Amino acid sequence: MTLPTTAGSPPVGSDLFGHPRALTFLFATEMWERFSYYGMRALLVLYMIKYLLLPGHAEGVVGLAGFKSVLELVFGPLALQPFVSQIYGFYTGLVYLTPIAGGLLADRVLGQRRTVILGAALMAVGHFMMAFEHLFLLALLVLILGNGAFKPNISTQVGHLYAPGDRRRDRAFSIFYVGINLGAFMAPLVCGSLGEEFGWHYGFAAAGVGMTIGLVIYVLAAPVLPPDAFVTRASTKEPMRRDEWLAIGAIIALMLPVSLFWGTYEQQGNTIALWVDQYTNRHVLGGEIPVTWFQSLNPFMIFAFTPFVVAFWRRQGAREPSTVAKMAIGCGINALAYLVLVVAAWNAAGGQASWLWLFGFFVLLTVGELYVSPTGLSLVTKVAPVRLLSMMMGVWLATSFFGGFLAGYLGTFWSSTSPAPFFLMLAIISAIAAAAITLLIRPLRGILRD
Repeated sequence: MTLPTTAGSPPVGSDLFGHPRALTFLFATEMWERFSYYGMRALLVLYMIKYLLLPGHAEGVVGLAGFKSVLELVFGPLALQPFVSQIYGFYTGLVYLTPIAGGLLADRVLGQRRTVILGAALMAVGHFMMAFEHLFLLALLVLILGNGAFKPNISTQVGHLYAPGDRRRDRAFSIFYVGINLGAFMAPLVCGSLGEEFGWHYGFAAAGVGMTIGLVIYVLAAPVLPPDAFVTRASTKEPMRRDEWLAIGAIIALMLPVSLFWGTYEQQGNTIALWVDQYTNRHVLGGEIPVTWFQSLNPFMIFAFTPFVVAFWRRQGAREPSTVAKMAIGCGINALAYLVLVVAAWNAAGGQASWLWLFGFFVLLTVGELYVSPTGLSLVTKVAPVRLLSMMMGVWLATSFFGGFLAGYLGTFWSSTSPAPFFLMLAIISAIAAAAITLLIRPLRGILRD
């Protein structure tokens, strides 16, 4: 049977610290891409609420009135905060829908390398466009398209660095995930500070500079990157095997509960930012912590906790949970994180809660994420049919598409609900996700065996 052309042999370049040298370049490229994404995301809700959508500015945004009219046909009249939440949800959702098309484009036409370059260039342009407020919606569209081309193909290239059965693959994705969150950690500190202190457009421009650096690094890495894996015409004519269909079905079955997880997780840049701004006592040692800095806690904890979580799994040995079980555990821990905020809201009784409650929330949120997100990426590269690998990575990333839309919809309840019941709702949704994945462990055990 003719299969797609794949990276069957190690890419050019000697190993570095036990991994191919290309992993270092992919790590750095993804780090700067995530710097740009999270830098813009840290400012997005605050920028819209405090500046862009206020009278005197909103009228100049091309297409905004029409977009709001369409949303109000579906959701009814939208006040400022619900409208902002819906825009945030559409953006964070659509950036994870377009990777399906980006994966197909790479598999069938351009290959992973050229598609990544196309996506990185579009995102750099989009971030610089954010500096011009009348181009706001068009800038978001360019960023969405760029992310769709970039995101699935940078991840599949990490998988292509390792031969089937290579036990370094899971560790490589954990290392890669640290790069993601190193960029996400720096982003609010740099872009957030520039935006809040010197002007919103400086923060957005800094995000554009970060994406440009990532693009340059990727282009320089060309000699050591894995070769493109194209789907050949012969392989597309061959019928899918039963085991391939079962693997696709298993991935799709996990998508719904994982989407519920992302719907609660993505409140970080939405209602959690509003909780920090309105209900958190941010005074420390005579100063006040900027609102956007709290969005650095989660990525900082990712690379601080990852070695300990991986070591914990290794020490469990034969008792280490399966990939699906890890996802269920992660959703359960995420539910506990929101219960911490329920207690914080009740304790504050309408006033301001200590920032330490938020610190505890991020500790639990981060551990839950480590059990769900990198394990999911690794799983797709192991079980998805080779001929559809980039597309299936895009399909898996669509969990964040559904989660982003859900996050926007859930966020509309913030202004009409007090914080404690709102956070309790999020905890219940995440607990439902944990229960649903737990019910899938036994049925999927044979299909998803590593």
